[in-house]
Amino acid sequence: MALAAHPEASLRQRTGEAFEAKQAIARWAAAEVRPGESLLLDAGSTVGALAHELRTAKDVTVATTGLTALQELADVESVHVECLGGTLRPLSQGFVGPLTEAALERLTFDRLFLGTDGVSPEHGICEADLRQTRLKELMARRADRVYVLAHAAKLGRRPFHTWTPLRADWTLVTDDGADPRIVEGLEARGITVVQTRAEPHTAHRSADRAVSDSA
Repeated sequence: MALAAHPEASLRQRTGEAFEAKQAIARWAAAEVRPGESLLLDAGSTVGALAHELRTAKDVTVATTGLTALQELADVESVHVECLGGTLRPLSQGFVGPLTEAALERLTFDRLFLGTDGVSPEHGICEADLRQTRLKELMARRADRVYVLAHAAKLGRRPFHTWTPLRADWTLVTDDGADPRIVEGLEARGITVVQTRAEPHTAHRSADRAVSDSA
């Protein structure tokens, strides 16, 4: 079986894609987190954006398989960080394999935030590597609430042939550019869909306001 229908992009290549949408998704996800909670963060650029938002969180524990999240939170004293080690995939900058899976068996979480390369109402979420899809399935079993963070271009996308099936009660957090037909298909299967609104000019408006105030 061919494992990839398209070449897998590196994390570095994907970081700049749909930047404003990822930021809006990350802000919404961070607002869901409550003090005292235990979180599990996947690898990926959108989950990495969430990790950045969590730098201001208070009294939370974050376990992660992603180097981006580790780098974002390594110096934050109010966040307790657990690294789920294993075999590093250079393209995704995430850990996979039996060591990662063994660490998961000893932990449970209030919330899980997953990244993905594609979302399908029929199949679940898509990745390039069977080790990734297996790990995401195991991660979902260890968390009370499961969120998939994916900007609109990933909905209905099937770049690879390896999938993670998820239980029906997960939440997709995307942006307001999502195809309504795909959203309807997901909701018909019991999946909650949250659509955030990207604000690409927020920084410019803030700067303009500061200039105006100082004038």
